[in-house]
Amino acid sequence: MSEDRRPITPAEFGEELTKFEHTAFRLELQPSYLVPEEVELLAAFLCGEPVPPTTVYKAWYDQISEHVRQGKRIERVRIQDDPPTDYQRFERWLDKWNRQAGEIMRYLPRQQAHDIGLLPRAGSDDWWLLDSSRLIKMHFDGSGRPEAYELIEDPAVVIQACKWRDLAVHHSVLVGQDAPA
Repeated sequence: MSEDRRPITPAEFGEELTKFEHTAFRLELQPSYLVPEEVELLAAFLCGEPVPPTTVYKAWYDQISEHVRQGKRIERVRIQDDPPTDYQRFERWLDKWNRQAGEIMRYLPRQQAHDIGLLPRAGSDDWWLLDSSRLIKMHFDGSGRPEAYELIEDPAVVIQACKWRDLAVHHSVLVGQDAPA
């Protein structure tokens, strides 16, 4: 593996998400995610007894709020199925807290992502684009469980991700009127 493309640990992944200077953008492509800290929250939501995620995700919400306070921009586009999966309905419910923390949330229907050429060209893995200079690919198994992370600084790959980000943002719908455009 080259110097401008290397695997990183989950701890390094978390650290990279704190080191951006101006912008962080995530493209979410999975129909569902299987992460241990969400199991109970998701189960409660699916049983019709949702529990606010403020305890489980307190550190994330605090981190977003601090970045936004510093003038940084955090945004994501979620590719969604029609109809949305149970997990995607859960994500939409979580949006309230992400937006309150300052994250900009957008949605793009999966079919439209195909129609505009974003999919399958942008890949099947989620990624974070940091300061339009670094890309973190997040590899998942078939059930949405994170398997590996890869930091990419190859200019050609990063530039292509910037183009995909711009395409996704242009065609997506902004969630909530309180979020900046």
